[in-house]
Amino acid sequence: MLQSKKFKVIDEEFICENCGKKVPVLGYSCRDHCPYCLFSKHVDKNPGDRSQDCKGLLEPIGLEMNSKKGYVIIYKCKKCGEIRKNKSANDDNIDLIIKLSAKH
Repeated sequence: MLQSKKFKVIDEEFICENCGKKVPVLGYSCRDHCPYCLFSKHVDKNPGDRSQDCKGLLEPIGLEMNSKKGYVIIYKCKKCGEIRKNKSANDDNIDLIIKLSAKH
């Protein structure tokens, strides 16, 4: 259950736990997934709060098109099974985005 609708802005570089690449800051919003392999990490209950205890890898499993947000990546946590969604970033691997769009 979500505790708050507040969005904490955290845009920091990190090493992707799935592919091992160094992920740079996004610069225009919060970086919440790897642009190279599209994996994310289950760290937030609400965007930027880092209060999720799971800490499992979020695997990209699908894609939705949103008229306001553009492409939205659908994730499934490999540890707890929770489904999450995150807006794609401008520098995301377009080939992987295309592959995800074919899954739905």
